[in-house]
Amino acid sequence: MKKPSERIVPNLVPMTSVEFIESYNANMPHGYPHVSLEILEKFKLAHPNLFRNEGIWTLEQHRKRMIEWLPQNI
Repeated sequence: MKKPSERIVPNLVPMTSVEFIESYNANMPHGYPHVSLEILEKFKLAHPNLFRNEGIWTLEQHRKRMIEWLPQNI
C-alpha cells in the first residue's frame, strides 16, 4: 500500500510579503500589472478576513483574489 505523499505543495507554503511579490510578479503574463508592498497593504485593508495570521501570504489563498482585485485598484 502506498503512503500518502508528504510533498509540500508550493501553493500552500506560507510566505512573507516580499516572497509573495516575487512569486506573483514572476508568474504573471507580460503586460499584467505587477504588485508592490504598497499594493499589498491596500489589498490587506480591502480583505481583512484573509489575514487572520498577520503577515502570512499563500498563493492558494491570495493569488486569485489579487488577480481579480488588482485591475480595478491600481
